[in-house]
Amino acid sequence: MTGVLDQIQEPSISMDDFDIELDEMELVAVAAGYHYYNSLMKQPARSLSPKGFFLAELLSGPDDLWREMYRMDKHVFHKLSDTLRQRDMLRDTPGVVIEEQLAIFLNIVGHNERNRVIQERYQHSGETISRHFNNVLKAIKSLSSEFLQPPSLTTPTEIRKSNRLYPYFEDCIGVIDGMHIPAHVPAKDQSRFRNRRGVLSQNVLIACTFDLQFIFVYPGWEGSAADSRVLRAVLSDPDQNFPKVPEGKYYLVDMGYDNMDGFMAPYEGVRYHLHEYRGANLLPRNAKELFNHRHASVSNAIRRSCNVLKERFPILKLAPQYAFHIQRDIVIAACVIHNHIRREEENDWLFHSNEIPVDESPVLDEQPDLQSPFSVHKQMASERRDTIAAMMWNDFMNKWDEW
Repeated sequence: MTGVLDQIQEPSISMDDFDIELDEMELVAVAAGYHYYNSLMKQPARSLSPKGFFLAELLSGPDDLWREMYRMDKHVFHKLSDTLRQRDMLRDTPGVVIEEQLAIFLNIVGHNERNRVIQERYQHSGETISRHFNNVLKAIKSLSSEFLQPPSLTTPTEIRKSNRLYPYFEDCIGVIDGMHIPAHVPAKDQSRFRNRRGVLSQNVLIACTFDLQFIFVYPGWEGSAADSRVLRAVLSDPDQNFPKVPEGKYYLVDMGYDNMDGFMAPYEGVRYHLHEYRGANLLPRNAKELFNHRHASVSNAIRRSCNVLKERFPILKLAPQYAFHIQRDIVIAACVIHNHIRREEENDWLFHSNEIPVDESPVLDEQPDLQSPFSVHKQMASERRDTIAAMMWNDFMNKWDEW
């Protein structure tokens, strides 16, 4: 009998317990629903879009809008994402395919967007955005050895087709200069990173060809470092892999560098910048002035390259609050993408807008370091420059209308 009573009573006890548990679950569900509703009402409308919708919408939208958002044409974007996938440099993850990972990265460097803005736009957590940004940065940087290549040893087309430059600069293979990028550094390092204009920056050594592709990039030097000091550090350190300058060839450098074997600088104490040859001072008055003017004209390629780079990636115009090694890597990655675009789309709108050389704005030239260890090479380099200037001046006197 006792066993039968137990069987009858058990359902009653279990039902009571179940009712209590159900009431508690209902309260939790109501509270959760209320919290979720409030969180949705506080978010902008775009955050209600499903994950991946933002990118998909742009892919099917106008090309101009895509270029504005991701700083390159669609087919160039797909070529880059395909390269990263085929070489297993990036992998699709649950909810974030490689294309979206790359889009997130380009959105950040192309607009200097904050993590919070990207979270709302792509509907991912801050940790997810940060992780994919760093993964893409690392992957693109790893392409630098392929996309930052030594220049051709043949005379560049841009020089060969110009009567003003050929044959005088026929052995020139590129241009070198320093590019200052605003830097975010700890207070203890700020005095070293403050450049001559009083701005915190990293001094980036850049070498480029005349078709506006980067050859070599060396970021990370403090803004107070003289350009000539940075170049000497690169040349004396085999680990930097600066492409060896072939015998008889040279790069053009400005007055911040020494005139030495492999690196041809303009004459000191002689007007140099293009704006100095305007108006009444239009024509050069001697061989040194003529040489400097043409040197400035052809060297303008590096200024144009840097203009395109900074216009495409505005993050380089500001000081993003990343660790300094990330700031350095962003410069390298930007140069890699710059070259990728140049190779894949010769009609890219930013390159096209910089095809016609523009006069330089006045700049503060770095003074050459007087303690240069390369002085032994200066005499031969000086004689070669004098020979080129004399030949140039002689031809100019016979054909002054083609100066």
